[in-house]
Amino acid sequence: MRALRTTTAAAALVTAFVLTACTGQTTTTPVATSTEAPAATSAAKTLKPLDQAGLTALFEATAKEYGQPGAAMLLRTPEGDFTATYGVTAPGGSTPVSIDDHIRIGSNTKTWTGTVILQLVQEGKIALADPVSKYRPDVPNGDNITIEQMLMMRSGLANYTETYALNAALDAEPQRVWQPEELVAMGLALPVDFAPGTKYHYSNTNTILLGLIAEKLDGKPLRTIFADRLFTPLGLTETSFPELGDSSLPSPHSDGYFWWTNVNTIASSKLPPDLLQQADAGTFLPNDGTLENPSWAWSAGSGISTIGDLATWVEALGGKTPGLLDPEMQKARMASPLATSDAPDATKYGWNLGQFGQFYGHTGELPGFNSFMGYDPVSDVTLVVWANLAPAANGQGPAAMISRKLIDAMYTP
Repeated sequence: MRALRTTTAAAALVTAFVLTACTGQTTTTPVATSTEAPAATSAAKTLKPLDQAGLTALFEATAKEYGQPGAAMLLRTPEGDFTATYGVTAPGGSTPVSIDDHIRIGSNTKTWTGTVILQLVQEGKIALADPVSKYRPDVPNGDNITIEQMLMMRSGLANYTETYALNAALDAEPQRVWQPEELVAMGLALPVDFAPGTKYHYSNTNTILLGLIAEKLDGKPLRTIFADRLFTPLGLTETSFPELGDSSLPSPHSDGYFWWTNVNTIASSKLPPDLLQQADAGTFLPNDGTLENPSWAWSAGSGISTIGDLATWVEALGGKTPGLLDPEMQKARMASPLATSDAPDATKYGWNLGQFGQFYGHTGELPGFNSFMGYDPVSDVTLVVWANLAPAANGQGPAAMISRKLIDAMYTP
């Protein structure tokens, strides 16, 4: 399935990202539980002097390499800040991409949901060690699944976005309004993937459940919770969480395009050889997913933002901007990521927070939109990239791949 991926093959000083957002691809690598010490972090890499012209040229060349109509980047370093844009908002269009464009941010939304849960932990309304059955008696094996395991994608709950039923429904009726309970029911009807805490498998079912639990505990709709707890305090005036029936995007915005169909890309986002040839020849064209209803992703991925707001958010997420969490909780969250595979430089995942080398943040994808947001607290560097034809025809996340190349160029080997 093409949608709501964290196309993690791309973001940082690692060989490849292995996170998966709302996709049919799975990762079930055995890992340590979150109560054990995280794997040792490799020595910090050194930031090179800022080469704005070189990085801009690399950004543009990589966006072109991955067949993007348009893309945008924002980079903040101790030496200075700069932004760059590439191309247009739609294939064959004439409207240039703008730094102010709103986009669908996909699984970056999970960092909002996870942050709210951690705030509720601070307030004593919930505990990381609580079994999910305390709040949702309908969860299979819920007495043995903790809130923390759900945040860390180690609950064993199956991913509803990997089902044929959802993918076929999205193809047949892209404007359908999905209720969160429908999504949960789909996930809970599937057999569990593994015993809680024994493996890692990125499952959007976890985050939908956490969103519903947050609503129950805070007594408000999730969009109000996000506005009150996150957007307003941080001044994220261009960021929103839409009503279930709202498939619009604020102006200005980029359009978002995708290849083929959800059903045909359940197993792999890469186009088969014949369609790759047709895509290269311009005889097979991408679909417009700009205004498809994102309610099927809800607390796992239906957020909207801009590149500037994402930069502000990821800096708060990484601890540069204080106040999101108290110091003790922030420190614990930054220590929470554990390896998602046994590769030496594997991406790590914690309390709805990814760690990509020295960068902390997330990636996200919804039909037509792929984005990466990361903050490196060691070098005080912020990088945000988005692209508007996602995934690329070769199955990779274009913004994530652009980010990876930029990071490789910015740091010493």
